[in-house]
Amino acid sequence: MTDTERGLIFAGGGSRGAYEAGVLCAVLDRMAKRPGKAFIDFVCGTSVGAIHAAVTAHGLDDPAALARKVEESWFALDMSDVVRPGLGTFLRLPSLLFGGGTGAGLLDPSALVEHLGGLLPRGGVSDALKRRNVRAVTVTATHVPTGRPVLFVQRTEGVPLPRSVGRRAVIQEVTITREHVLASAAIPLLFPPVDIGGDLYVDGGLRLNTPIGPAVRLGAQRVLVVGPTKPNTEATSQLGRGRYPSMAFLGGKMLNAFLLDHVAGDLDELDRINRTLERGTELSGPEFPEDFRRVAMKHGEPPYHPVYPTVVQPSISVSSIASQHVRRIRGKNIRSVAARALLRFLDYGEGGASDMASYLLFDGEYCRDILELGRKDAMAMVDELDTFLFEPA
Repeated sequence: MTDTERGLIFAGGGSRGAYEAGVLCAVLDRMAKRPGKAFIDFVCGTSVGAIHAAVTAHGLDDPAALARKVEESWFALDMSDVVRPGLGTFLRLPSLLFGGGTGAGLLDPSALVEHLGGLLPRGGVSDALKRRNVRAVTVTATHVPTGRPVLFVQRTEGVPLPRSVGRRAVIQEVTITREHVLASAAIPLLFPPVDIGGDLYVDGGLRLNTPIGPAVRLGAQRVLVVGPTKPNTEATSQLGRGRYPSMAFLGGKMLNAFLLDHVAGDLDELDRINRTLERGTELSGPEFPEDFRRVAMKHGEPPYHPVYPTVVQPSISVSSIASQHVRRIRGKNIRSVAARALLRFLDYGEGGASDMASYLLFDGEYCRDILELGRKDAMAMVDELDTFLFEPA
């Protein structure tokens, strides 16, 4: 523990999670070069980021081995395994359309659970907390009956339980297991909801995609935010005059709205709070932040404090990379009829970008390209990375 507590933040993004896996590998590479010197207090994740959060907490004591395992898991993905044909797919459709006693989704999650879920520790994150790898872990899911985001928190002694993280979120202190993490990553309609204690949960990215708030409420003053999207780098798919958009086109824009806006909104909110504290200090003197914090707590509000973010986001369009890979894969002899149909659907876009494919393309070669992009982008700001990891205060 240091005077400056820090949180590592993983956002959601489907197969774009390979990008944040690349950033994670860069972080782990830096840690391996200076063993025992890094400071990470809190790890918070949503959706596929929940997998990376749990895996990171558990594997920090051997960062080089963890980096290899993360890479291998993403590179091993194959669209034919994720999108499997068969009678079961059609038998699940009534449950998907009308509900019932069985959970259903358009895609078979077993391959993803085998590869990415295989990264998860069998005993959840409890061992990581006992070994003091980190001091708290959070993952976010969406409660199906109410639609409210639920923040699952597991912490060590001395870490305050957050009072509130906004957006009507419910906070539950639990022993985080594989089920909590897989629930956070269960994209609605594509994958079946996950049952936890008799309640159903799906992807946490619907309401709380970038879990900066939980890290801040736990006490983080520095955060490293890994976002697999960045608005000003994404290529724009153009509609021709007189042409109406396809479902894939509109679906991709909807996913961008969910994910891009959340990341930008959370960072804007951090900036507003920091500037408020700076202006108050300028007006009233150095005691202002502590006075402001004390008054906020008196009224049951979060104890505001300055938070300094380090943000790693794609330097080039991930949608354009996805579009190139859709065309590459379509040129191959794919054994899965369902996978071929999905690729045809994803390729029905406009221009040289495919937003929808960038979230659903669970293909090893595509994941390799954007994982390496994440590693490259992180290493391009290695000084900031090292400041976050190693500076004691």
